[in-house]
Amino acid sequence: MSREEAHPTWSRADRCCGRYGRFSLEDDTTLLHSWNVGNRGCTSCALSSLGGDALALPRVQCPNHPDAILVEDYRAGDMICPECGLVVGDRVIDVGSEWRTFSNEKALKDPSRVGDAQNPLLNGGDLTTMIGKGTGAASFDEFGNSKYQNRRTMSSSDRAMLNAFKEISTMADRINLPRNIVDRTNNLFKQVYEQKSLKGRANDAIASACLYIACRQEGVPRTFKEICAVSRISKKEIGRCFKLILKALETSVDLITTGDFMSRFCSNLGLPKQVQMAATFIARKAVELDLVPGRSPISVAAAAIYMASQASAEKKTQKEIGDIAGVADVTIRQSYRLIYPKAAELFPPDFKFDTPVDKLPQL
Repeated sequence: MSREEAHPTWSRADRCCGRYGRFSLEDDTTLLHSWNVGNRGCTSCALSSLGGDALALPRVQCPNHPDAILVEDYRAGDMICPECGLVVGDRVIDVGSEWRTFSNEKALKDPSRVGDAQNPLLNGGDLTTMIGKGTGAASFDEFGNSKYQNRRTMSSSDRAMLNAFKEISTMADRINLPRNIVDRTNNLFKQVYEQKSLKGRANDAIASACLYIACRQEGVPRTFKEICAVSRISKKEIGRCFKLILKALETSVDLITTGDFMSRFCSNLGLPKQVQMAATFIARKAVELDLVPGRSPISVAAAAIYMASQASAEKKTQKEIGDIAGVADVTIRQSYRLIYPKAAELFPPDFKFDTPVDKLPQL
């Protein structure tokens, strides 16, 4: 007798789900996949036995207490009735991880029999055994084998990329950038490095430029000065690498606008929401009226913040704003002088003035 004849509910292919493959019956009640908790579904693939398009499977239950919720003993691989202690299903396969290991713990041995997932950013170098960092003189033999083991097993290109990825992660941490920015930066660096289109440029400079590009592509732009502050590279060198990378990868970045920085600058200055909205309105209106031709969005944003703060009760000096925005006081004054003649037209209609427009500083 075939299995379908013995079990008429099996009208379709004997699959629990595509992820875990095929299973079979050992007897009338025991499945290789552990079927429960609470007699509601397969614990291995979460396929429910209730209705829908799912495959109808025999229900594992205690013959004496059919409504009891079975308890799984993961250590023994048994399914036990809590009412009478009857072992309903035995030899249940545990599809969980074999061992729990913690990479930060300095254990003498790692019980896992497989390594980490392959890193797509490296060219197979992660398939070799990496020797962990020692904690003292006793961690190396007299020949220093473990100290130089990683240098021998990893290719020079993978080693260079790994060092760049560490530098990128360090820079991102210093300015609190999220993980998606780091991932995009790593991918940009890998593309540039493999193309060899920036030969002769320092990897640190390329990594800094990639971080700048990634920030702009992800909609959280940072200024060149902010990137310079967290790296050891000059603004000029980052700017050169930035242009070369865009050309080599045939990509582009969105133009920076005053609104890209306004929220962050105002937040760092401790300005209230009303002042931030007014500064955003002033900067956008100044650009629409073509009052600041040739001025960088950062300097226009700084001037708009200065004007909005001077009209409110939360007044900020040019130096305070310049320190946050990364622009000189004279740059703020130059942009402010361009927008001051039209100040009455720049404020939003519902703005509550603490200082009237005609009393604003003329500089």
